[in-house]
Amino acid sequence: MSQADTVFQSRSDGISAEGVRDQYADGRAAKVWEIFIGDKKSRTENYRNFLVEKLRENGVRRILDVACGTGVDSIMLLEEGFEVVSIDASDKMLKYALKERWNRRKESSFDNWVIEEANWLTLYDDIKHLLNGGFDAVMCLGNSFAHLLDNFGDQREQIQAIRNFEKCVKPGGLLLIDHRNYDNIMDTGATPAKCVYYNSSHTTDIKTSVLYVASKPALVTLDYQISTGKDISEFRLSYYPHKLSVFEEILKTIFRGAKSHEIYGDFKPLTAVTNPAFYIHVVQKASP
Repeated sequence: MSQADTVFQSRSDGISAEGVRDQYADGRAAKVWEIFIGDKKSRTENYRNFLVEKLRENGVRRILDVACGTGVDSIMLLEEGFEVVSIDASDKMLKYALKERWNRRKESSFDNWVIEEANWLTLYDDIKHLLNGGFDAVMCLGNSFAHLLDNFGDQREQIQAIRNFEKCVKPGGLLLIDHRNYDNIMDTGATPAKCVYYNSSHTTDIKTSVLYVASKPALVTLDYQISTGKDISEFRLSYYPHKLSVFEEILKTIFRGAKSHEIYGDFKPLTAVTNPAFYIHVVQKASP
């Protein structure tokens, strides 16, 4: 079997309602991922401090989390006093967020927490009824955006999704979006097992494969092996390998005339870190 056959056969057969492939559709990866990430106390101090401080210093009150997954980041932000609308394309991931909302429904912030299944390619039209002039911040973190693959070879769907994000940000508001350091992954063929977003007590091994199409990297497959105590759980996820320079240019084009576009490496200025595991973009939309 060729590498391409191995990669594409490993992807989930689940399709979300709007037509974009849901890699968590069988529920297995979602369940293990929830155990692996844990609750908000498992988030690293660097990440929590970076995110909360960046939001507060820009006067953010209302946030759209477009990759809420099991809800761990949204929950953290609700507990920090923000108003959060959370969406995800995977109903298997959302069920954990919905369960937490139900369990904490007596808290007003959780009772008012809006959770919906939605797709990035139709996002703006899907949530028009929730915009109310736009969100103070839209966030897509945890390497989530790379789940959207390049099905046409020209990144048209990624561009469409980011345009939808931009339309949901009010003038002067923020987009926070990240991706792994795929430049280094493609150079070395390896992916750091430790994530800067959470402190996991579970042993993790990640095997990395890169699929090339017409001599261009088109797909990175990560085989996760996670020890959850007695058992070893394995699952595979596929990602589009965003190059930093290309991603930066796409954001500049879509957020033309942006007030600012800051790039961080593992939550630090790029001048303070060498070869980060993650790049985090913070774009401030232009005011009228």
